[in-house]
Amino acid sequence: MADRTYLENSENSENPDNFDVSANIGGSVAGVPGRPGHPDAGDALLRELAAAHGVDTSYWGWDGVERSVAAGTLRDVLAALGVPADGLQEQQRSLAESRLAPWRRILPPVLVLREGQEFQVNVHVPHGRGVRVWIDAEDGGRHEATQQENWDQPVDVDGVLTGRATFAIPGDLGLGWHTLKAEADGAAAQCPLVVTPGQLRTPAPLEGRRTWGLTAQLYSVRSSRSWGIGDFADLSDLATIAGEQGAGFVLVNPLHAAEPGPPVEDSPYLPTTRRFFNPLYLRVEEIPEYGYLDAAGRAEAARLADGMHAANRSRDLLDRNASYAAKLAALELVFAVRRGPARTREFEDFRAEQGKGLEDFALWCALAEELPPTAPEWAGAAATPESPYCLEQRPRLAGRIDFHCWLQWLCDQQLGAAQRSAHQAGMGIGVVHDLAVGVKPGGADAWTLAGVLARGVTVGAPPDMFNQLGQNWSQPPWHPGRLAESGYAAYRDMLRTVLRHAGGIRVDHILGLFRLWWIPEGAGPESGTYVHYDYEALIGILALEAQRAGAIVIGEDLGVFEPWVRDYLAERGIFGTSILWFEHDAGGPIPPEHYRQQCLTSVNTHDLPPTAGYLAGEHVTLRESLGLLRRPVEEERAEAAAEQEAVLAQVRARGLLTDTHCPSDRHGLDVRTTVEALYAYTALAPSSLLGVALVDAVGETRTQNQPGTSTEYPNWRIPLAAPEGAVLIDDLPGNERFQSLLGTVRAALHPGV
Repeated sequence: MADRTYLENSENSENPDNFDVSANIGGSVAGVPGRPGHPDAGDALLRELAAAHGVDTSYWGWDGVERSVAAGTLRDVLAALGVPADGLQEQQRSLAESRLAPWRRILPPVLVLREGQEFQVNVHVPHGRGVRVWIDAEDGGRHEATQQENWDQPVDVDGVLTGRATFAIPGDLGLGWHTLKAEADGAAAQCPLVVTPGQLRTPAPLEGRRTWGLTAQLYSVRSSRSWGIGDFADLSDLATIAGEQGAGFVLVNPLHAAEPGPPVEDSPYLPTTRRFFNPLYLRVEEIPEYGYLDAAGRAEAARLADGMHAANRSRDLLDRNASYAAKLAALELVFAVRRGPARTREFEDFRAEQGKGLEDFALWCALAEELPPTAPEWAGAAATPESPYCLEQRPRLAGRIDFHCWLQWLCDQQLGAAQRSAHQAGMGIGVVHDLAVGVKPGGADAWTLAGVLARGVTVGAPPDMFNQLGQNWSQPPWHPGRLAESGYAAYRDMLRTVLRHAGGIRVDHILGLFRLWWIPEGAGPESGTYVHYDYEALIGILALEAQRAGAIVIGEDLGVFEPWVRDYLAERGIFGTSILWFEHDAGGPIPPEHYRQQCLTSVNTHDLPPTAGYLAGEHVTLRESLGLLRRPVEEERAEAAAEQEAVLAQVRARGLLTDTHCPSDRHGLDVRTTVEALYAYTALAPSSLLGVALVDAVGETRTQNQPGTSTEYPNWRIPLAAPEGAVLIDDLPGNERFQSLLGTVRAALHPGV
């Protein structure tokens, strides 16, 4: 999922007036007389209020046109932020409150700094009162903060004359989560103080080296032992096969948890939680207690597995509900097997380590097994995990809570085994996890983290050339203010879980850590606006947790963005993303030699057809059939063909493809030769990471996901297959097409070896 205006349009988002878009209070360029989108004088206060809360009052579209955001959209978005904005008086009061808010508190809600950074923090206390400030470090040490001169005039805050004192934060604090404390004549306050890496150091071993890896949708990659859906054991086997072929990593789709039972959401990018994993991916036979089932239990589990094995050889759409129903039935049998003392202790330790977050998630799962999504209890008695109703339900549902905690423990163990398999096969990075943009409304995170999510809005993307109606991803966004007030705890805990057994993390739509397109409920995707986040905090915490986990970070930095964003990410040690078809400027395709070094480069992405299908124009055919085009299909086809030919001309110019090879026969040798030539072409880039799509390695043509659709197309249900039939992991070592593409990539990256 991404803001799908790709790189060829990024120059349209440049800021003509050199406005300070890095300011975390808006980045808006509206309100300048003579500029497109200049608002009426009556809206000036509303737009000033919006800018003060990080809400853009205009934006640059993919077509280079600046558009003013409607006043109604601004009011709705401000309401979602908890800022009253109906009428002039409310706007005046809200604007005054935004200016006074920092003076109401002794310390800011949180401080996120870079290591070695000199920083001064303002402390607010009644005028004339003495104050002392210090830091309790994560390692148990204590550091005093030194007061600096400050001549700011005191301010009347609700009848109390309040002064501002300034203190210097020591620059030698180590990385980590510290606590800033202040004390003034009996009044005390504290806040998290997070010291983050200036630059993520985990990519350092990749400098001057290039490595390749497979990219795959795990659920689609099955073996003869799968239960109709690819699983964690399949991930171990895929990593082993790729590692033995010289791959350095395997990148998979988000593995976040869906609903606790059928029916489940198909999209891995619309999970119920981003912190915990989907038990659908468990391999039942890999659970140690499976070996201790009695004869009847073993027979029943085998029957359930056998019932799903036939689906592994089918090219038909995946059926998550059938697979999950069978697995859950078998998992219930295994859960009933008594665990030995060592395994019992491991499970207890896991629960203690994961703490309240896991217990609340398991409670939600247990409740969701009984209450349908539309049940009135979710908005009433069961509105929060701490409601009296939920406190009463915990003892009654203790057995089901245990079960769902147990499932997460198993996921943790099998993911750990997959990462070990990757390393044992020679992978330097191993498994790279994918982090979705957000979560499903009504899911576990929307319930347990309601305090830090915004209501009344959803996240999406404005119209662009690939999705001309815009996109609504139906996800509640982080509330930037409340997230900061919480010290970013939920964000940190989510990252820690995802990174626990990962060599890397791909952050889908990483631009969302800078700004997100908020759409008021009931409005179309085009009727939204960008809301800005404290990217210094979000990127810094991401770098801190990745460095502690020993993982690299890959940001999907595709879409409309200010030019400084990529430079900023590179400065922090975050890899970018380059897709062959979208790497061009006004002069045509950018030569691969000019691609970024700190980057994951690939021929395609899961939001486009596999390369064989893309060469055949399947992306245009599909969008035309779904009514997603706003201009004649002939124009779309002509433009797509011209863009492809511009790239293929460069491939031919480098001697990687001859004129006798053309992509006219998508099932023939010419298409395969063209696909291999395109990968050899991307290998000319200096990029440290080269992604090889598994679908391209087997000759798949079907699109995995069509952005901008939900039920109109069977997104995320396409199994791995070639034109002649389903492809299993068992088949890959002997698959001539698979071996040929991987051999081409190895030879291109390491000629003469």
